[in-house]
Amino acid sequence: MRRSDGEAKRFSSEGRVRGRGSFTRSDWMGYSVLFHGAPLSLAGEPFSNHKEADARMCGIAGFATSTSMTGVRLAGIAGAMAASLSHRGPDDDGIWVDERHGVALGHRRLSILDLSQAGHQPMVSADGRLVLVFNGEVYNYRALRRELTEVGGHRFRGESDTEVVLAAVSAWGLEQALKRFNGMFAMAVWDRERRVLYLARDRMGIKPLYYGWSGSTFLFASELKAFRVHPEFDPRVDRHALTLYFRYGYVPSPYAIYQGVHKLEPGRMLVLKWGRVPEGALPEPEVRTYWSLLDVWQDGVTRPFEGPTEELLCTLDTTLRQAVRDRMVADVPLGAFLSGGIDSSLVVALMQAQASGPVKTFCIGFDDARFDEAEQAQAVATHLGTDHTTLRVGPADALDVVPLIPRYWDEPFGDSSQIPTYLVSALTRRHVTVSLSGDGGDELFAGYERYRLAGQWRYLRRVPPLVRGAAARLSVGRPRKLLKVSRRAGPSLLWRLEALAVGDFRSLYRYFMSHHKHPTFLVRGGHELTTWLSGGPPPESLGDLVQQLTFWDMVSYLPDDILTKVDRASMAVGLEARVPLLDHRVVALSARIPTRYKIRNRRQKWLLRKLLHRYVPAPLVDRPKMGFSVPIRTWLENDLQDWAEHLLDPANIRATGLLNVRAIRRLWKDFRRGHAVDANLLWTILMFLAWMEMWG
Repeated sequence: MRRSDGEAKRFSSEGRVRGRGSFTRSDWMGYSVLFHGAPLSLAGEPFSNHKEADARMCGIAGFATSTSMTGVRLAGIAGAMAASLSHRGPDDDGIWVDERHGVALGHRRLSILDLSQAGHQPMVSADGRLVLVFNGEVYNYRALRRELTEVGGHRFRGESDTEVVLAAVSAWGLEQALKRFNGMFAMAVWDRERRVLYLARDRMGIKPLYYGWSGSTFLFASELKAFRVHPEFDPRVDRHALTLYFRYGYVPSPYAIYQGVHKLEPGRMLVLKWGRVPEGALPEPEVRTYWSLLDVWQDGVTRPFEGPTEELLCTLDTTLRQAVRDRMVADVPLGAFLSGGIDSSLVVALMQAQASGPVKTFCIGFDDARFDEAEQAQAVATHLGTDHTTLRVGPADALDVVPLIPRYWDEPFGDSSQIPTYLVSALTRRHVTVSLSGDGGDELFAGYERYRLAGQWRYLRRVPPLVRGAAARLSVGRPRKLLKVSRRAGPSLLWRLEALAVGDFRSLYRYFMSHHKHPTFLVRGGHELTTWLSGGPPPESLGDLVQQLTFWDMVSYLPDDILTKVDRASMAVGLEARVPLLDHRVVALSARIPTRYKIRNRRQKWLLRKLLHRYVPAPLVDRPKMGFSVPIRTWLENDLQDWAEHLLDPANIRATGLLNVRAIRRLWKDFRRGHAVDANLLWTILMFLAWMEMWG
């Protein structure tokens, strides 16, 4: 469709036209536009606005709408959505619009591989059919590039993995390409010929991707703040998702805090057939699984490793070495987090064993000895010969992070370890752009203390049902009297009494993992939706009790809590965090490792420890697990008391229109009186109220 002279003039007023002096029908089918004084360019000739910015990291956003809009309008909205993600990418930004079909794609880039303009996005395929926006890294892109060149005859313009991703999708189709990618990513692909929009997320959910309908517009983005920029988006809180938040401390996939919005689950791709519906109708997104952790886990359970321990150690060593080596590829400075624990120490040891010089490592230390791991981290760094940096932080430094949390975690998030994760990310970003992390080791190799629940359940289920029921009724009938005990022992006593009435192991674990044991008490009109911990496959198909716990953690807690925490904290400061322990080859190997190799002689992560001892002496790393925690109770009793009182003011709670004011005020009053109230539960409530104050 040719534009009128007036419309062409309006485009000229927005920016300069690059390259051509006239326009054809095909020219207006798609183009890149960069606003705020930036030039406009035509499809196939994307222009990059390469400049400095005050925030960083990669992000994608876009939409498809049946609402009639001019190209300028489409580009303006997509540009605003991308700009809201500027903290994810200071190095480059771009917009691509298909006005004829109401599709707009936006991108913010942090350059990691191929820093030239050959890696600019949105990127159009060589034949002009596909347009891609991509966030993340594909680590085996060089091998795929060789295959596409030698077998497929593809010619590449640059050295970026994005160009390889696009060529692979063009050559093999999205689903087959995804199965061959080894990496962390979220992407959107618009097929101009078939008029199909595709979304995809990596196997383990390292990179986030939200999607949903708002009116006649289908939206997607790396973060929810991009949705709020779109004029058609209605940001109404989903009461049922909020109920799940108060149970788990995060909103579990596939749900999101807003009505009509979902998270694309790990290992999934979405197909939206935009051009194949009757006039006026909206297409239904089809979500497909291209990789299934359930299938991998069940296969591992049926084919356990049966060789000698030394063979298993060598196999694990080789697999982890390769995973670490793949993630050491970058055209920018690279380092690693080092807490001195098993997981981060092993990752750093494998990095140093394959590096040409000292690896840069980073740790933060706290004044409170209960939470300080700096001395252990320094000892490991000294032994391995890394270039180590420690930043000591006091309460004031940590508390300064609290106001930033709702800005970067723009969905309510109640894991207080977000604070030290942000601090170590900020320290690391001063020196490097990419950092390797040890996340995933606890889930894959049974590192959490809570895995001892498996042994407790074996005894608990022997208790006669009448006895268990009577104890549970005691806890429900006299909760306030039971709370008037030691502040630390009270919550533990209560939940253990209530847990006696639980009928199966999965329900026990769900109860144990709950921030609030009865979240419907807090949310007016809310009920709980089905999650992996309240439904799913028969637990027996997942192996023994420890294997069941491991699987449930990897499909829920890992992507929706741990990886969300690391993603938001690192992106907030422009740091790319890579997680080699979650390479899908490592995951598949872990699925085949029997529990006796993970927990032995009451030592958790036994096999991982054995491997680490090849690189680091046991006395340096064999110590009780500390975790990445902060003294939330102490803060709420002192430095954060006024902040909490402000957020928990009855008028403020009532203004949300969502919460039970009396129940929440009672929790706060009991806490102030010294009764046994879980400080982490209060933190979860406060994080929602802080989020509402910023976004509500």
